[in-house]
Amino acid sequence: MSFRKGETVQHSLGSRARLPVSAACQRSHADAPSASQWPMILGVSASSARVVLADDDVLLREGLAGLLERSGFDVVGQCGTASELIELVREQQPELSIVDIRMPPTHTNEGLEAASTILEEFPEMAIVVLTAHVQVERATELLEGGQRSGYLLKTRVTDVDEFIETLERIVRGASVVDPALVSELVAARRREDPLDVLSPREREVLALMAEGRSNAGIAHKLWISVGTVEKHVRSVKMKLRLPATEDDQRRVLAVITFLDSR
Repeated sequence: MSFRKGETVQHSLGSRARLPVSAACQRSHADAPSASQWPMILGVSASSARVVLADDDVLLREGLAGLLERSGFDVVGQCGTASELIELVREQQPELSIVDIRMPPTHTNEGLEAASTILEEFPEMAIVVLTAHVQVERATELLEGGQRSGYLLKTRVTDVDEFIETLERIVRGASVVDPALVSELVAARRREDPLDVLSPREREVLALMAEGRSNAGIAHKLWISVGTVEKHVRSVKMKLRLPATEDDQRRVLAVITFLDSR
């Protein structure tokens, strides 16, 4: 098969076909960024964030890469194992890493362990873990790392607009738990529930906080004012007796309390 000069080859997933850089790992040809890039996170548009993808399912990974690029993200590398992911992140230092929780060699929790390693080295980096199954403990472990983290079911990717909007919120600082996991936690609360001190409305607000929604987003969802949401959020933090730390950190602690009450 021959091609005329200037033609672009398209593969079945809609993104431009790439020549493999290595058998399992693809990197951008751009030089790795300097260590001073982190102050740019809050100033750059979330949709233009630099992203690294890790999933041993090449078809899913390529499809996701094409989706992200069409949505304005800059995919600077792809790989299929946890060790390659860590190497790639150290080289490229992206704003966001999207990681499959199960990767070779055991297909258990290699992705989660890699995410933990990355957060230890780059605490300001956004991390999104994708999984095919709801695993409560995994979500709790990830969120304990702080802001800019997400635990999403792979089925979320099918709703493109919602998925992209979720990634943008995570890059900007949110912690997001998949609504399917939130629903399971609500249905399986322990008998001695630390959330018993909360009113039904406060529980609703906390559940939406766990989904990573802002006060404005919660207000829109519940059809109440932002001021009312702020009042409920303050009440939740007070009733759960959260330590006096920065407000964003207390919000994360409230979500962790919610998860631990499953």
